[in-house]
Amino acid sequence: MDSSPANKRFAEDIKVTFPLLSDWNRTTTKDYGLYNDVSGYGRRATFVVGKDGKIEHVEVGNTAIDPSGAYQACDLLMKKKKSE
Repeated sequence: MDSSPANKRFAEDIKVTFPLLSDWNRTTTKDYGLYNDVSGYGRRATFVVGKDGKIEHVEVGNTAIDPSGAYQACDLLMKKKKSE
């Protein structure tokens, strides 16, 4: 888990403009079923959220570190919208 300042720096380094969550109390991690009771930490996850606020895609675990899955999900969503 990273602090808010560490997340801010990371976001600057990778040039993202959306906020990154620092879940010190693990509230969100538990709410989304990512908390590991044994280790006391959450699993990494990337969520693709549509403009309507609906979660469209979730990458959990080591693949969440690589943005490729999120990019692919966004690409599929854009293609789907264009065909509607």
